[in-house]
Amino acid sequence: MGNASQSVKTKKAPEIMEASKPDTATRIQDVAERLFVEHGFEATSLRMITQQAEVNLAAVNYHFGSKDALFESVFMRRLAPLISGCLAELDELEQQGGKLEVEELVKTFIRPCLALSKDPSRGGALFVRLLSRTLVENHRQLREVISQQYSVFVQRYSVAFHKALPELGAEELAWRMHFAFSVMFNAFAGNDVLKIFVRSQVVSARDPDMIVKHLVPFVVAGLTSPA
Repeated sequence: MGNASQSVKTKKAPEIMEASKPDTATRIQDVAERLFVEHGFEATSLRMITQQAEVNLAAVNYHFGSKDALFESVFMRRLAPLISGCLAELDELEQQGGKLEVEELVKTFIRPCLALSKDPSRGGALFVRLLSRTLVENHRQLREVISQQYSVFVQRYSVAFHKALPELGAEELAWRMHFAFSVMFNAFAGNDVLKIFVRSQVVSARDPDMIVKHLVPFVVAGLTSPA
């Protein structure tokens, strides 16, 4: 019995050692992030993730416990700094005093997204696409987590847009913000639908700077159109 027990412990040791490596969790997150963008949450299996991350299932279970928990972890590690960046921009704008301009409010959200898309160390364009795709595809569990943890973000922007557009009723403003943020998330999602309308190798809806150039005036026009 003693030898058998020792044999089992020896057999499990490599799995435990692999799972507990400091960089293993990050490697799993990086691979999962890419696969979630390429295939979506439902179509991405744990088998795909473990094979490409070159780890076993025990490592995923050790660090995250489930596919849902892994997805939440992948998402939240990037989202928190982005939200902080947006609120910092909003703080700076509000501290300037005077009437809040809609275009400047929109840019307090767009600028951090643009900066993130150009920073590979924070996920770069890959995470911006994941963020957009996740919200567009309505991942219910994650949307609930976002609502709970980032209610301050929603509240701050709602108040700011109300001040900038006092002529709009609460319901009308809510609809306009819904459409505005939906358009912005879709624009950054990386689905190059533009190719359907413009058959050119030069024009691409995956160029962050080009997206912002055309996106901001479109969103502002929608938010400020007569009621």
